[in-house]
Amino acid sequence: MIKSIATATLVASIVAGTTAYAQGMLLDYASDRVIQKYSTSTCAQLKAMKGKPQTEKEKMALDFLRGDQQAREAFIDKIAAPVANKMFECGMFP
Repeated sequence: MIKSIATATLVASIVAGTTAYAQGMLLDYASDRVIQKYSTSTCAQLKAMKGKPQTEKEKMALDFLRGDQQAREAFIDKIAAPVANKMFECGMFP
């Protein structure tokens, strides 16, 4: 009985750890893409992209970030400085 509880606990912790690791990888990928987009785009390109509708993937990512505060904080912490600096350079801050 104790063996089966220990096994179930081990399996659950491995699954949870794997899921957290995969989410971390996805967040890193998404944040790296956003940073790359802002660092390689010209100001004119960024201003033109501002009014375009979001893709389905972007909508899904935003829904995920809205629902997971820790993931959102990690994402924003990573992209804030590069994106804000580029927006400032392009005169896109209010």
